[in-house]
Amino acid sequence: MNRVFIKTYGCQMNERDSEAVAAMLRARGYRIVQDENACDVMLLNTCSVRDMAEQKAIGKAGYLSQRKKRNPRFVIGILGCMAQNRGAALLDALPDVDLIVGTQKFHQVPDHLDNLRAAQEAGAVLPTRIVDIAEEAGSQNTIKDHLLPQDEPGRAGTPLPADASGSQPSTLNSQPGSGSEPLPQVTAFVSIQQGCNMDCAFCIVPKTRGDERSRPMDEIVRECEELADRGVREITLLGQIVTSYGRRDYQHTGGVSPFVQLLERVNAISGIRRIRFTSPHPRGFKDDLVAAYGRLEKLCEYVHLPMQSGSDRILRLMNRPYSRDRYRQIVDDLRRVRPDMYFSTDIIVGFPGETAEDFEQTRALFEACNYDMAYIFKYSIRSGTPAAELADQVPDEVKEERNQILLRLLEQNSDRRNATLLGTTQEVLVEGPDKKGLGYMGRTRGNRIVHFAAHERLIGELVPVKINRASTAVLYGELELAGVEP
Repeated sequence: MNRVFIKTYGCQMNERDSEAVAAMLRARGYRIVQDENACDVMLLNTCSVRDMAEQKAIGKAGYLSQRKKRNPRFVIGILGCMAQNRGAALLDALPDVDLIVGTQKFHQVPDHLDNLRAAQEAGAVLPTRIVDIAEEAGSQNTIKDHLLPQDEPGRAGTPLPADASGSQPSTLNSQPGSGSEPLPQVTAFVSIQQGCNMDCAFCIVPKTRGDERSRPMDEIVRECEELADRGVREITLLGQIVTSYGRRDYQHTGGVSPFVQLLERVNAISGIRRIRFTSPHPRGFKDDLVAAYGRLEKLCEYVHLPMQSGSDRILRLMNRPYSRDRYRQIVDDLRRVRPDMYFSTDIIVGFPGETAEDFEQTRALFEACNYDMAYIFKYSIRSGTPAAELADQVPDEVKEERNQILLRLLEQNSDRRNATLLGTTQEVLVEGPDKKGLGYMGRTRGNRIVHFAAHERLIGELVPVKINRASTAVLYGELELAGVEP
């Protein structure tokens, strides 16, 4: 019972949690496998942001029950946000689940699996079930271990991108290369803060992740230094409200917030070449953070800046503490510092009470901000949130119409931005082989995916790539290395 497969639903924070669980399990003697049909334990790390995400995980767990009937020793575990949100009530719908672990208890998974294995070996007659969703002080400090591909042959590194809606599950699986040894991982997520105190009316995260809790700055910097020593070149700092990092634990120094102080320290690590972060809140973009984009050379000119709505009335109903004018000012300020800034955002259409006029204000601000990428969601009721009790729920067909309007605008924006890159030379961090067998792939500083021919030895290097072709989603180009074969 030592072969474990982890399937992850949801955001980059969930991906990071899964990676940490995998590292802790491997240190305990478990094997992390890439084939779910070859595992003894299946762990589903779940998302609760939207009902669809929960239903996908519940459906998967129900399907696995058939496998457990054939093999009673097969273990099914549910981790993360849905486990935290529903707790032991999940056992009513999924009686074959053995393990339910909440968001503050990921570090307990190895102990719980050890206990389940011991019960099996002791010949327990009744099924042993473990539900652990209690809060735990200091739990934010436990997500610090990494399992990179070079640590375990056959286990790959860079996690698959995850849709913030939780609709695209991904797994800890292998990445093909030209040789038998696993390829190095050059990008990594680093969790710096967990929990949220914002209480947005639509959001379940404060319930599933708890109050804001920040890790010590020295520990974060040490983790980044260790990753740099292991070949990681790009760090993405993660938090539910990442820009709130350390606001209760550290002093502002010379007008510089704790979060910007952390950015400065990561920027000073010699092996790290690029820095990103997600997910921020607009209120975190004070003058010091805006200015950091002009003076920290490793901080990429890419910002994920959730808007949610362009209507002041809807923003108040959402309990979002900014106006459309303040939001637009942040965008303009960032573009003044970095004219080539790339922007992505989150938008909710069809929030309760959203009128045609409210949506038009959102559409107009969406168009004015000229986003390069966006996660556009149709509002879905999440029980336990204030918005679930609001009247004037918007019909599904209206939500879909508004969703499609913004998606078309986004496609036009992306095509227009990509067209401006044709014929230019972009700095690309080579991450590894692409998954379509077209060659190698990497990202620009603006987070655009680029495909090109290259050699394995360039993985982890920053290389110039001339862009010669573009689709809506990706760029294609050729290396411009004088005197060097691709």
